[in-house]
Amino acid sequence: QLQLVESGGGLVQPGESLTLTCAASGRTFCNLAVGWIRQAPGKEVDFVAAVAWNGLNTLYSDPVKGRFTISRDNGKSMVYLQMNNLKPEDTAVYSCATATYWSFSYRAEDFTSWGKGTQVTVSW
Repeated sequence: QLQLVESGGGLVQPGESLTLTCAASGRTFCNLAVGWIRQAPGKEVDFVAAVAWNGLNTLYSDPVKGRFTISRDNGKSMVYLQMNNLKPEDTAVYSCATATYWSFSYRAEDFTSWGKGTQVTVSW
């Protein structure tokens, strides 16, 4: 069974950067699309970004477009989310998850095999 473990979260000030890492283990990872989703306190789960199995296609939600970059290293079974110019509204638990197909209109519920997540807090 595929296991996903996120790391790299923390407390930062607005305008700063963080890089989240998603480490996969347990079964084949390189043929799956991988996405990042987030959930802020009291809010629904939102799609953030996704990368296709070969890294050639990426997709971002409008709130993070131009600030976040998703990438993957299949040799290391890792997916990364580089987050720049963080804003207080980016505060949430970020989880990585997989999808067996690629879509240019992902929603959070299209993903399965979520990790437990890592907390990102953006505050003065």
